[in-house]
Amino acid sequence: MNHQFAIMWDCHGLEAVQKVPDPADRTFAILANKPLPQLPNLNHWELRARYNPQRHYEIYIVSATDGITADDICDMFEASPQTAADTIRRLGTVFYSDRVQEDRVVIR
Repeated sequence: MNHQFAIMWDCHGLEAVQKVPDPADRTFAILANKPLPQLPNLNHWELRARYNPQRHYEIYIVSATDGITADDICDMFEASPQTAADTIRRLGTVFYSDRVQEDRVVIR
């Protein structure tokens, strides 16, 4: 079974990794009268990104197989940030991107 993570980084590196709870987990928490698992506050993340355009934020949602944790994703970014970002871009779904594109450069 796969699960999802919300991941945010900018030109300075990884900023946030948060697991997206399975809807079934939310349902079972309600039925058991337990606290609901927290969803990533993507609206807050997007506002942060929009008000700091100089940092070129990227926010992705990515599926991962069981056994992959948020710590594993953090370790991947620490070991090789460029490879990690390229992998997330290739496998994930973009939620927000202000990535610098080479064709935007006016003076080289």
